[in-house]
Amino acid sequence: MTQKKFKYWTVSEIDATGVRGPHEVELQNISKAKYSLFTNIPRDYLKNLVEHSLGGKIENIGFNEDWTITIEMFPEVNIHLVYTYFGNEFGDGIEAEFKFLFSGERAYLIPGEDSATYIDLIMDFLERKIKDKEPFEKKYEEKTELMKKVLIQRSEPFKYLKEEDKELLAKFIGAKIRKTIDGWKIKKEIFPEVFIILSWDNQNFLDIYYSGNNLHKHISSYHAELIGIFMINHILRYITLTYEEEDLPDICYIMFSRIFTKQKDWQHRRT
Repeated sequence: MTQKKFKYWTVSEIDATGVRGPHEVELQNISKAKYSLFTNIPRDYLKNLVEHSLGGKIENIGFNEDWTITIEMFPEVNIHLVYTYFGNEFGDGIEAEFKFLFSGERAYLIPGEDSATYIDLIMDFLERKIKDKEPFEKKYEEKTELMKKVLIQRSEPFKYLKEEDKELLAKFIGAKIRKTIDGWKIKKEIFPEVFIILSWDNQNFLDIYYSGNNLHKHISSYHAELIGIFMINHILRYITLTYEEEDLPDICYIMFSRIFTKQKDWQHRRT
């Protein structure tokens, strides 16, 4: 397929919905709600917060911005929070804005729903850290009804993974992977000292756990579940791209962005 020639994507381009798609509007609302938190924030403080708590970096990516926070969601899937302060020059009371961009060879695979939710989660993370508040929900040992449903729905495709997939899948999702006697163990660091562990066995049982020294300080159990779902979704993308000729479960084909599925011959995904 032909990928986009430019370096950065917007969520509407990935959604293939035009300039005012629903996720673009969602991100614009996030910008309006959160930009004031960063108006007078010291650069050194922000840099320390982003590098040591979030696991990202502060940089400039060429949009005449004040600064950009770049986070790797997965290898070759980068999210850029591009902040520009312009005062009240437009007379609308809005002094600054965030633009949210995506880069990397696999950025166009991720649907806008996943990436917009991830950005919302990151902005919540930064707000809590700036306000020195801990996560509200800490029910890490429990699973919501959504997660229970996800683990059942998305388990079957794991049976297609083979021993030779171990290193390739590890690079695809940015995780450590171990082949067990009856299945797989997959461990990914999502923030510094915050880990998600997936286990799957040949009885088609998929499970998820959370661990790490910063787990209780950095992320709520609800947000940890969401990132866990994104991780499972990305594993299904690997399986779908690797075993496209197999008769895969239908759920594999709904893991991708609209810009990607429009260019694939997946008849049952066409609307």
